[in-house]
Amino acid sequence: MSLSGPRHDPKGKAAHLVVLCHGYGADGKDLIGLAPVLARLLPDAAFVAPNAPERCPGAGYQWFPISQLDPRLMHQGVVGAMPGLEDFVQAELARLALTAERLALIGFSQGTMMALQLGLHHLKPAAIVGFSGVLTGAPPQGGTPPVFLAHGGADPLIPPEALFMTAGVLGAAGVRVQWHLAAGLGHGIDDEGLALAGGFLSLAFAGRLAAAGEASCPLIR
Repeated sequence: MSLSGPRHDPKGKAAHLVVLCHGYGADGKDLIGLAPVLARLLPDAAFVAPNAPERCPGAGYQWFPISQLDPRLMHQGVVGAMPGLEDFVQAELARLALTAERLALIGFSQGTMMALQLGLHHLKPAAIVGFSGVLTGAPPQGGTPPVFLAHGGADPLIPPEALFMTAGVLGAAGVRVQWHLAAGLGHGIDDEGLALAGGFLSLAFAGRLAAAGEASCPLIR
């Protein structure tokens, strides 16, 4: 099944592409609303938020079914959904005549699982941003893009320990990781986390995150 979803294009020719992967039970409209905010820092970026391939029971879409928060089972779901997402992203890059070096991936919750797998093991974009998610598989080997992680300190669905686990595993593998823990925030995205993510992507697209810095750099507010 080919994916589709809402877009937010710049006024002129796009120099970068940002793909937003929504969470379980949502759809592309849930995340494309972030595009106008991020576009203030990324004015020449095109944004697209594909709907996941499967309908959820009740409403919305899912990248894969979730019966329990078992990393092994979730990783199987991530791997199974990966070809469709990768094909979609490659088609969007071709549409805009861009390469993966001009790409950033943003995910929320289940979409973060997808963005981390696709970005760390397949396309190698300029940067990856993950909100309220977790790394489900093994860390990458070799050169990788920088990663920004944000999580709510009161998240009842994916506990904040997932942030520290993911950041620690990626940092130990040599991935440049920055993170933001929002005290009191549940399973969502706060204004400060979104602003930090936009600044992170701006630096990444400018090539200012590729070579210098520590493997793990906390951004606590």
